Amino acid sequence: MNEHADETISDRRSRGLEIMKQVNGEGDAGGPGDFFGMTVEHLFADIWSRDGLSLRDRRLLLLGLLVGQGLGDEIELQLDAALRTGELTPDELREIVIFLTHYAGWPRGARLNTQVEELITRFMKD
Repeated sequence: MNEHADETISDRRSRGLEIMKQVNGEGDAGGPGDFFGMTVEHLFADIWSRDGLSLRDRRLLLLGLLVGQGLGDEIELQLDAALRTGELTPDELREIVIFLTHYAGWPRGARLNTQVEELITRFMKD
């Protein structure tokens, strides 16, 4: 049974925006069209908020998937959010690079390493 069955669309959107803020480390007031609404009300309100895995666990799975697919821009967003939210430390990010390089391939690992080191440098300056 869905624990949020009696929830209004407004409640789902509010809950989804809150989870989105936790995941991304910053708020997003909204965007135009159905795509943003579906993202907030389904992906964040339903999928990211499910029991069974922590936000950190979900982030690690997503990072592995993104690296495997070579989606650099999305990887950078996830790495940045993981560091800003405190889900992952600089040392943990470096360990992820080493681990994923051996599964995703050296070129993707080298790109990931560059992204991680640049992100850590920026993060340490702030």
